[in-house]
Amino acid sequence: MESGLDVAADRDGGVQDGGGRDGRVRDGAAIGDEPAPAAPLATRLRRAVLAAWPALVGYAAVRAVGLVTLAVWGDARDASFARLIGIRADAGWYLGIAEHGYDHAEKMQSNMAFFPLYPLLVRYVEPLSPFGLRGTAIVLAWAASLAAAWGLFAVGNHLHGRRTGVLLAVVWGLVPHAIVESMAYTESLFTAFAAWSLYALLTGRWLTAGTLCLLAGATRPTANALIPVVMLAALIAVFRRQGLWRPLLGLLLAPLGWAGYIGWVGWRTGRVDGWLRIQSEGWRSTFDGGVGTLRNIGETLDNPSTLQWYLIVAVLVTSLVLFALCVVDRQPWQLLTYSALLLLTTIGADGYFNSKARFLLPAFALLVPVARALAAATTARLVIILVGMTAFSAYFGGYLLLVWEYSP
Repeated sequence: MESGLDVAADRDGGVQDGGGRDGRVRDGAAIGDEPAPAAPLATRLRRAVLAAWPALVGYAAVRAVGLVTLAVWGDARDASFARLIGIRADAGWYLGIAEHGYDHAEKMQSNMAFFPLYPLLVRYVEPLSPFGLRGTAIVLAWAASLAAAWGLFAVGNHLHGRRTGVLLAVVWGLVPHAIVESMAYTESLFTAFAAWSLYALLTGRWLTAGTLCLLAGATRPTANALIPVVMLAALIAVFRRQGLWRPLLGLLLAPLGWAGYIGWVGWRTGRVDGWLRIQSEGWRSTFDGGVGTLRNIGETLDNPSTLQWYLIVAVLVTSLVLFALCVVDRQPWQLLTYSALLLLTTIGADGYFNSKARFLLPAFALLVPVARALAAATTARLVIILVGMTAFSAYFGGYLLLVWEYSP
């Protein structure tokens, strides 16, 4: 059973293998058969929910443990739960944009460094919401995290079966910095768009992939890891005669969100490189090919450091090992390229070493080998492992927001 909405009308011809479990059969039709008529949308949605509900429930459960732990620990420290997840660090910047809009770069540390889709959603949904601005931002982030978990399930199920899809979503909710998925940050929203865009590529839905990539590009600058994948996949589809106008339109749509915002910042600042200048001079973030990251790793390992610094090093090293496993496992090139570009932009950038593990949250495809290994474990072993991961993730989420003094 496929987990996504099987929108057959968005295919241009040919059965898309995409690295799935069975390249000969997709959506119940073998190659050479006449395509079955598309089921009504309500029927497809019901089937998708029935397939994905264990992933959504499992993800929500492990995140609930983390949030309850944070609330109890925060109460003991007289720290407001809503403030911790709704206004801490970058969340405050997004709320400021939602409430007051963008500045004019009067200071180089301008809020134009932050992409617009999430704060715009908060601004326009808040009047319809009973939760106020901060509460609306939190609820939207939670909804986005569930959409992301569903997208991860869709990819995992498509590649390796339902059990792997469920565990991929759950494991993503248990990574060390998973608390950010429940904060008023953009990682969850971006991951949702990226996961569903990549799923659309794997299943040959070019317009869907391009549209979701456009939205991802309006959400975070790290869409520069997704855009080339979508555009290249669309070009390959055209050359292989798997369609014409749909892949081409998907190709054209893919960069518009990212390029449109970068262009708007350039117009607003009067400089073509306006956004890059804000990043480098205002936020001290530049691309140096990884020199700064290696320097910070060396300093962390050569001096007494706090838990967070060591864990960042561990996450970066583990991510590279997982990427190597993805290559050995012959993961579809779309996922490999996306992961490689995310690793390149994260490790290759200087500045904000404290947040590099968070920047890799959207690199969900790196967790596929972990999900596959867990899927092969016995139930008893799986339960023991997941309980241990849940306990550590819950503790570390509290540590990040109550003990750690920097942005998570």
